[in-house]
Amino acid sequence: MGKRAEEVLDLADYEALVDYLHHNHSVYMKVDSKMYYLTDVNFESWRAQDTSKLNHKNHYTDCTDLCPTLDEFLSIPFIHGETIEKVFPHCKFYASIPGDKD
Repeated sequence: MGKRAEEVLDLADYEALVDYLHHNHSVYMKVDSKMYYLTDVNFESWRAQDTSKLNHKNHYTDCTDLCPTLDEFLSIPFIHGETIEKVFPHCKFYASIPGDKD
């Protein structure tokens, strides 16, 4: 898990996000005032984590179940009952860069 870059990524559309995740395997996503960490788990499955809640290991807490494919993960309506595709126009995305999370 890396830390969030300060610069907002320039993702033109939802398909650009999908491509980004296929190549980079993680991204921070801000929706309204909530920040989520979207990531794969050892290249085997995908999940979203709530960055405002830490567990006993000081890791972000999961807010989705593990999904075996990116497409399945992206179809989960975990943001106020909406999918990432549906809320995409209202989101800001940030790269996950090497270093300790903030």
